[in-house]
Amino acid sequence: MTRHILILGGHGKIAQLLTPLLLQKSWTVTSIIRTSEQIPTIEGLATGHGKLNILVRSLEDVREVSQAKGILDEVKPDSIVWTAGAGGKGPVERTFAVDRDAATCFVRAAVDTPSISKLVLISYLACRRASPSWWDADSWEYVRKVHASSLADYCEAKLQADQVLVQEATKRSDFAAISLRPGMLTDASSGGVELGKTKSARGNISRASVAETVSALLENEGLGTCWLDLLDGEEDVGTAVELVAQGRVDASDGEKTHP
Repeated sequence: MTRHILILGGHGKIAQLLTPLLLQKSWTVTSIIRTSEQIPTIEGLATGHGKLNILVRSLEDVREVSQAKGILDEVKPDSIVWTAGAGGKGPVERTFAVDRDAATCFVRAAVDTPSISKLVLISYLACRRASPSWWDADSWEYVRKVHASSLADYCEAKLQADQVLVQEATKRSDFAAISLRPGMLTDASSGGVELGKTKSARGNISRASVAETVSALLENEGLGTCWLDLLDGEEDVGTAVELVAQGRVDASDGEKTHP
C-alpha cells in the first residue's frame, strides 16, 4: 500500500536517517525544513523508488492550529513524524514555541484531519511526572536530576506535548498517537533495542536505531495510542515493535497524561 509520510523537522539527524528508510519502501515523503539552504542535504537523501517532496516552513512560527491544518491540507499525508525541536538550546521561549506549542498545534490538526491515521512524536524518556512501577529508585532519582538540570524546560515542554498527544487521540478510535521516548542519543550504528517499558531510565540509544524504530512503527498496523520508551537492547527492531503492538504496551501507565 502506498503511503505518504510528513516529516516535521526534516533536517534533523534522526529525520535524515529516517527519510531514506521510508523512500526505500516506495513511500512518498514530504520533508519540512527551516531554510532553503538545507534543500541540497535533503535532496541527497533520495534513494529507492519513493517520491521525496521538500517544503520550507518555519515551525517556530506555527502558533495556531489553523496554521498547522493549512500545512496538512497542502501536503495531504496519511501519517506524521514529529522530529523537530529546539533541543533545549537557545532561549526558553524558543523551546516552548517549538517543542510544546508548534507540536501541539500539529497534534490537534492531525486529529482533526480524518485522512491522517498515525502520528509519531519523538520525545524523551525522562519526560515524566511520576515514577513508573517498573523502575527502581535509582532510575527515578536520575530522572529527578535531569528535571533539575539545564534540560528542565525542554523536559517540561516535551511532557506537555506528550500529554496533549494522548488527550487529543481519545477523540478518534481510528487514530494512533505514539510518543516514542528515546534515552540519550548517540551516533553509533543501529542495533538491537529495548522498547516499551524499559527496565531503567538510564541508557543510550543510537539515532539510527530510533529511525529504524520509527519506520517500523509507521508500518505496523496493530499499534494504538501509547508511550514507548526506547534504549539500546537485544531485541530486533521489527520484533520489538510487533511485541509491543500485540501486548498493547503503554509506558504512560501510572502517569497523569491529561493536563
